[in-house]
Amino acid sequence: MRNGEMTRHLYVARHGAADPFGTLTPTGERQAHLLGERLAGLPIDVVWHSPLPRAARTAEILGEHLPGVLVDEAAELVDHVPHVPADPPPAWAGFFDGYDAAEAAAGARLAEALTDRFARPGGAKSHEVLVTHAYPVAWLVRHALGAPADRWLSMSCGNTGLTVLQFREGMPPDLLLYNDMGHLPEELRWTGFGPGTRP
Repeated sequence: MRNGEMTRHLYVARHGAADPFGTLTPTGERQAHLLGERLAGLPIDVVWHSPLPRAARTAEILGEHLPGVLVDEAAELVDHVPHVPADPPPAWAGFFDGYDAAEAAAGARLAEALTDRFARPGGAKSHEVLVTHAYPVAWLVRHALGAPADRWLSMSCGNTGLTVLQFREGMPPDLLLYNDMGHLPEELRWTGFGPGTRP
């Protein structure tokens, strides 16, 4: 089998915008439909999603645009802190207050399970959608680039921003897209970020 036939394509997306209780807002539902329309032109095999309701609902909406494609839960995609730095940047120090060694170790195990399952070539050509959360997206990108563990801290992504990773046997991972929001009109972009100037 040639390398091109064994390529694993991952289309990784953060869930749509959600309220403080984790339920998709009308904005989040619209974002998910627009992402589904974008993915509908691709040969998607499966949509995997985090167990959390905001990701599960986003995946359900994607499935409406991908008839016949399996939509299923993957525990490894759950929202989690993948790495607690020993010496966090001052701006992040408060975020990590209260994380004890056991919690940090649990997050590291989840991060390892995530990359072990998804960040590698498969046995055959595949096109998989992963609906997850900002931190796992950042961790997958950091891992693909071979960047230091702390680098996930500076990789933000918007709701339904699309990241595309490609894995081929014997080759380093390819990062084809990161946080692409081209499927969203301007008023639906950049949700999930704090205030600031956006390009």
